[in-house]
Amino acid sequence: MSKKKTAWERMLLVREKERPTIRDYIPLVFDEFWEMHGDRFYGDDGAVLGGIAVLDGIPVTVIAQVKGRSLEENKQSNFAMPHPEGYRKALRLMKQAEKFHRPVVCFIDTPGAFCGVEAEERGQGEAIARNLFEMMELRTPILSIVLGEGGSGGALALGVADRVAMLENALYSVISPRGFASILWKDASREQEAADIMRITAEDLVGFGVAEDIILEPAGGAHRDPEKMAASLRKYVKETILKFAEFPIEKLLESRYDRFRKIGEFTTAQSD
Repeated sequence: MSKKKTAWERMLLVREKERPTIRDYIPLVFDEFWEMHGDRFYGDDGAVLGGIAVLDGIPVTVIAQVKGRSLEENKQSNFAMPHPEGYRKALRLMKQAEKFHRPVVCFIDTPGAFCGVEAEERGQGEAIARNLFEMMELRTPILSIVLGEGGSGGALALGVADRVAMLENALYSVISPRGFASILWKDASREQEAADIMRITAEDLVGFGVAEDIILEPAGGAHRDPEKMAASLRKYVKETILKFAEFPIEKLLESRYDRFRKIGEFTTAQSD
């Protein structure tokens, strides 16, 4: 049995330049895809891709964060850091999916939402909060899959789902290890140390109840065999969507609420 990878080793894998992105997976996972643009308020956001797809005759709405490989691709997608219009586009498509009873499949892959002045001026915090609020009661099934990095509220804005899965080497955390080290130790160079103590691997998140499933990657990482990775994703997405169809929407909504209520640990102080 191979030695389990540390969080830092996994972070190096998910940042591997050749690791497949959502633009690689879509034509391999889905039979057809029609991309849709714009939030109908401000504009389009290249960091969030959305549209309608078909998987073995089943129509679904796909929403994904976009990473690039080249500098030009990363500039077009703002290095996978969405602006508020990206989250508003996502919500617009989720509401459309609700209207036409299509399951929503979200693919998470972001170091975090863009924190520039212009994003804050256009309501970044409100856009993320609105997604959390609306997704909790969206009357259609939601599946979220963490492909690589799942950082902070930028990831959680697509992560309120009936089921959350993570690729074997994916990471999901409230803050990036670099941000953690910068805040806690005032030393960003301790990023590796932070990664290995933050409990952010797929196994950790399943143990905490934040995610339910781990999708295994080819030996050496998803970039070693993108087609095999895509086949595993396709199988998982189809099986999960078919399971969702077995439950009435009221039961799904109740389970979704309960799922998030039970995450975390806390104690109640006793008053004198």
